[in-house]
This record gives sequence, C-alpha cells and structure tokens, in this order.
Amino acid sequence: MASEGLTAPTARPLGRRPRAVLVGGALSAVLCVVAVVHLGLGASGVGIGDIVDLLLGHGDPRTQDVLVGSRLPRTLTGLVVGVALGVSGVLVQGATRNPLAAPDTLGVNAGAYFAVVLVAFTGISLGPVPAGGAAFLGGLLAVAVVYVLSSGGVMTPGRVLLAGATVALAATAAAEFLQMLDVQATRGLFFWGNGTLMQSGLERPLVLGAVVAAGALIAPFLARPLDLLALGDETAEAMGVRVERVRPAAFLLAVLLSAAAVSLAGPIGFVGLIAPVVVRQLGMRKHAVLIPAAALLAAALVLGADAAAQLIVKPSATQPAEIPVGVVTALIGGPVFMALARRVSTGDADTGAAVVVSDRRRAPGYAVALGGGLLALAVAIVVSLRVGDVEVTWSQLGAAVFGSAEQITEAVVAYRLPRILVAALAGACLAVAGAAVQAVVRNPLAEPGLVGVTGGASLGAMTVILVVPSAPLVALPAAAGVGGVLMLALVVLVARGTRGGGRSGLDPTRVVLVGLGAAATSMALVNIMVVGAQMNISAALSWLAGSTYARDFSALGWLALPAVVAVLLVIAARPVNLLALGEELPRALGLELGRARLLVLGAGAVLAAGTAAAVGAVGFVGLVAPHLARRVVGNSAARMVPMAAVLGAVLVVSSDALGRWLLAPTEIPVGIVTALVGAPYLVWLLRRTREL
Repeated sequence: MASEGLTAPTARPLGRRPRAVLVGGALSAVLCVVAVVHLGLGASGVGIGDIVDLLLGHGDPRTQDVLVGSRLPRTLTGLVVGVALGVSGVLVQGATRNPLAAPDTLGVNAGAYFAVVLVAFTGISLGPVPAGGAAFLGGLLAVAVVYVLSSGGVMTPGRVLLAGATVALAATAAAEFLQMLDVQATRGLFFWGNGTLMQSGLERPLVLGAVVAAGALIAPFLARPLDLLALGDETAEAMGVRVERVRPAAFLLAVLLSAAAVSLAGPIGFVGLIAPVVVRQLGMRKHAVLIPAAALLAAALVLGADAAAQLIVKPSATQPAEIPVGVVTALIGGPVFMALARRVSTGDADTGAAVVVSDRRRAPGYAVALGGGLLALAVAIVVSLRVGDVEVTWSQLGAAVFGSAEQITEAVVAYRLPRILVAALAGACLAVAGAAVQAVVRNPLAEPGLVGVTGGASLGAMTVILVVPSAPLVALPAAAGVGGVLMLALVVLVARGTRGGGRSGLDPTRVVLVGLGAAATSMALVNIMVVGAQMNISAALSWLAGSTYARDFSALGWLALPAVVAVLLVIAARPVNLLALGEELPRALGLELGRARLLVLGAGAVLAAGTAAAVGAVGFVGLVAPHLARRVVGNSAARMVPMAAVLGAVLVVSSDALGRWLLAPTEIPVGIVTALVGAPYLVWLLRRTREL
C-alpha cells in the first residue's frame, strides 16, 4: 500500500485508461454470464434452452409464465440490489476514508430494515416508493446515531465501526421483536431478515430500479471531490472542495441507494464492502471508474450468490425452503471483513491499561451490594414462577411451596421451576464469560457474542445435531464448547497484527471487529445447515435466538462444567486483575502473560459455549452484567465476577419472565428480550466511553 505513493506521476496515466476499459469489459462480461445462468435456475424445471427457444419464438406458454412471473423479476432484483449496494459502498468508503465502512457495517441496512418492519407491523400497505422512503428515513436515522456515538472522541476507524455495529445490533433486535409479534414471524424473520431476491412481479424491481438508476447516475458527480477527500479534509478544502457539503451529500445518496435495496430485497450484507475493495485491488483508484466498476461487480456478486444458494439447496415440492442470498454473501463477506479488520488501524494501541468504567460515587459495601443482588434474584424467581400463559396467584404459589396446592398449580410450578433455574445459572455463566473476555481484550464492549464465541458454539452444536443425530446428550455441550474455543482462538490469531516487523499485542478494538466477521461467518454456516437439512426453521430460530422453552433439570447438567469454570475464575482473581494492566506491568510482576491470556480466554469460551448449548445464543448478558458490576463494586475480579454473576442471573430470569408474560400464550425467546435491553445499553455505553 505504501509503495503505491512512490509511483511516478507520469507513469500512471499511461496504463490507467486501458486498464479501466479492460477491467470494465471483463466485469461486464462476467455480469452477463452470471445473469444468464441465474435466469436458468429455479424449481420449475425451465432451463436456459427453454428460455432461448421462447426468445426464438418456439417456446410454450408455461415457459413464458415462468420467465415473466418469476425469473425476470428475481434477476432484475439482483441487478438493482447489486448496483445499489456497490455504489453506496463506494460512497461510504470514500466519505469515511475507511475500507471497512459499508452500508451494513455502519448500521444503514439495519436501520432501513427496522423501518420497513415497523411500517409492516402497523398494517399500513405502502407502494414501492413510499416503502423505500420509510427505509430511507430509517437508514438516515441510523447514520445520525452512528455519528453521535462516534463523535464524542477521536473518530478512529475502530470507533466508527463499533458505533455502526452497535446501531446494527439495536435495530436488528428491535426488528426481530416486532416480527415475533406476528404468528408467521419466524419464517418471515429467517428469509426476509437475511435477504431474498424472490419477487411476485416486475413492478417493485422496475420502480425501485428507476430510483437506483437515478442515484447511480448522480454518484459520478461526486467522483472528483471524493478523490480529493482521500487526501485529507484540509488538503481537499485547500483544493476547493466543500467538505461540509460533499460528505453529507455522499452519505445521503448512499443511504438512498441502500434503502432502496433493503426495501426491495431485505438487508444483504457485505456486498457494499467487498465490491469496492476488490475493484481497488484491480487497480481502479479513481472514483470515476471505481463507481461503475463496483456496481458491476456487486451485481455479479449478488446474482452469483443467489445462484449458488439455489444450487446448494434446490427448492422442490419436498424442500420448498431455500438459502437466502444474504446468508451466502455473509459467508463470503465474513472472512473478507476479518482479513480487512486485521489490517485496519483502529487507533487503539495495546499499551496501557484496560478501559474500565466505575461509578465515581461512593459504592456501597460489597456485602450489601451482593446481598441486594441476591434479593433481587429471589424476587425475580418468585415473580417468574407466577407469570406466563397460566397465572399463579400468591396464595396458590404459597400452597405449592407447602405441598397443599391443586394438582394443576403444582404441575405449572413444577414445569416453570427447572427453566427458571436454568435461566439463572445460564445468566450467571454468561456474565462471567463476558468478564473473562473483557479482561483479556481490555475492552468493555467485548462480549462472547461480539467476539464470535457464541457463533462458534452454535456452529459446533448444529454440526453434532446434523452429522451425529444419535450422539449422546453430552456430545452437544462438548461440541459447543469446542466450537466456541476454536472460534475465539481464530479471532485472537487473526486480530494479532504485525508491528515493526514483529508480533504485536492484542488490539482491543480489532478483536471485536474480527469477532464480528467471525460471528457473521459462523451464523451463515449455521443457517445453511438449517435449510440444507430441512430442519424445522421455527424451532431452529428459536434456539438460535436463545430460549429456555421446555428446559428441565437435565439442562442443569450441561451447565455444571461452566459453573465450575466460573468458580475457578473467581479463585484466579489476581491474574485476571493483572491482565487489565496492559503488556509490560503484568510481566514485571511475574505474570506469564501469554499463558494467562490463553487460560482466561479458554475459560470464557467454555462458559459461553456451554451456556449456548443449554439455552442457545443469548446475547448482551456478558456485556451488561460485568459493566453494571464494575459500577457497583469496582474493578477487583474477586468482587466484580460474583456480582456480575448475580446480575446476569437476574437479567436472564427477568427477561425470560417478560418473554413469557408479554404475549402469553406466545413466548418471545429470551435472547430477543435481552437484546432489546442490551442493545440500548450498548449504545449508551459506547457514547459514554470516550476512550474507545
């Protein structure tokens, strides 16, 4: 990268135009081939030969119906979505000067997705343009929130991307909650929420295609200002660029294009990230050629991913489900994001101590705080025993305690008690896992779900379910534990960049960024397994969202090992405390840093993975509980970890009760409820933590 700046200015123009023509022609040819192949795929049995016969006037009416009613709308949707995401990715990366920036990594897609879901939830039927307008407002709001979150300190690439991930998590959790309110929620959540090109006609792709075409034609007018903006704001202003106008204009146009894509096909991730990066690697640096080249490549990528999805799992009468195109793009884009995150400068050097947050006011005594937490947990358990599809009164609950209740009351209490205990122990383990991961990466935003542990555990558990369905019950938590540990090891390995020709330490922000890519990749693989194996999508999604439904006392056995690891982590409080002091000081105090990090990370992975095997992927508990515990009892691991465990138990038990009570008899998975609580808390934490 640095050597490119040494190239003689007189040598570059000689090959620029021929290279641009060559690359543009090659991308156009690839897009044409992919589009033709895409037209020939589908469950109806109509192939390319049948379509060619139809075009030559020898086809039958059935072929024409399939082509006009299904194939053309789907292919045209892929073209429109690809162009929109490719151009918007170029604009966002140019405006931010950040190779990891894209509509999805900055929360634009998630904000637009939430707006579309919100409109649908209200029951208002909108046409393509009004729906696109709602998506535009949602995406615009997401960008505004990202700016507010990242503007409190130095706007490093890492800080901006963390803000984008925060907004995306919050918007996605809110959208999932709204869709859970519908009886058809789970299926719609899986397909629409992961992006699909399926259309019922040509109206929507044609109308929104016109909007995208207009935006794509406007984008080249920003090419020269964006070229100059790459030199820095001050240099661009000195050369006559109105930075305060160009950057908002680029963002507005990018949000418009992204919103059109989301309203047409749902949120499709990583396309706006991959296309500009690949085109730049082909030598296209100037935005005048970068914009159209990225549009062509992105369209080919979307159509190619959709074609691959149809080839992996061919829809049929016995297998009507297919893999959403967004799952395939995530499978491709996740590793690309990890590779780019390894190279990006986050602005977070590994020197110095961890970012910790504690209350400036005088904290209460440890015994008082822990006792208050245990009291809150007891109250949460009692209330949870009462609420649900069958309400238990206080008198009935008291009678059940003393063994004199009616048979139906005893049955209800006996059914609820095991799942409540599982929820409490799972919440405690997740909280301790979050404390362990945060201690190693020295970042209060680190959480098992954000660094890929939960995704790895889900992948391991799903592999056992599909490959060895007759395996003993103990194989499930074991596989989940192995998957979580391996995924975290991979994240740490990738996140350790190079510096000065040698190995560097652990960059806290880079670990989270790489973890986000790992999580996207692992969950894409899980989704492919779910569809490919013709599993019950509703049940699978409920597990992936995190659920204590129908858990009995046997599930407590799965949590035994994580519970023991949590106790050992409290005993090893001194090494955990030293990990927060950076690189040099722990070594000076005699700590074998590499081994300590490995052991604590392994403990966190076992805790998170074992919990995922018991209750699925419950997020945000490992972020919220340790942070609250630090504010209450300080940063000492001997006090903070037990307090976090109690608070995590309270959070999961309360969330489980709320999920059972809110829409009874319909249950909302506990992971959705914790996300609704944790995502806003993450927004507040990122805004408050200026040091990131």
